[in-house]
Amino acid sequence: MKQLLDTGWQRHGISWIWDEEARNQVCIANEVWSLRQLLQSVGKWPEDLPSNGNNTVVVAGLEGGLDLLTPQDAEAWLGDAIKDAILSFQSRYEGEAALIFWLPSGHGRIKVHSATDAIAWRCAAPHGDSLIDFGRVLWGEAHEYPQEILLREGAKPAGLFHLRIT
Repeated sequence: MKQLLDTGWQRHGISWIWDEEARNQVCIANEVWSLRQLLQSVGKWPEDLPSNGNNTVVVAGLEGGLDLLTPQDAEAWLGDAIKDAILSFQSRYEGEAALIFWLPSGHGRIKVHSATDAIAWRCAAPHGDSLIDFGRVLWGEAHEYPQEILLREGAKPAGLFHLRIT
């Protein structure tokens, strides 16, 4: 998987981050949106974004939403409501803003298949053996496009970045 060392993810595209230092680079705690705020904003996005000099929205709550559902329901919800919100955000800001999902436990739950760059989400108990195929559900299996976010050379990935989801 390609790695991204620059800060472009902070101003453009869609990211899923699990590193607290990465999150703190783009927002302060009271700027983080709830998942409900994100979903309520679809189709009526604000002129000014809350974080990173009007360039970024950081959203918390995605993993909690996924954890409350069965794997099948979580996959359907991710592919419908969440993907629709992402596409709406991209359309509104035309690639000139970043939508970042804060996933505090993402480091242990995002699984990257190194041979194919396929990305999956490991479900919570009692469905801990189930995986949701992020690549298929969110970005149509465009495995060559997601990149691992690195905050510095040699560091562990802080998240994943995708410039544009179609």
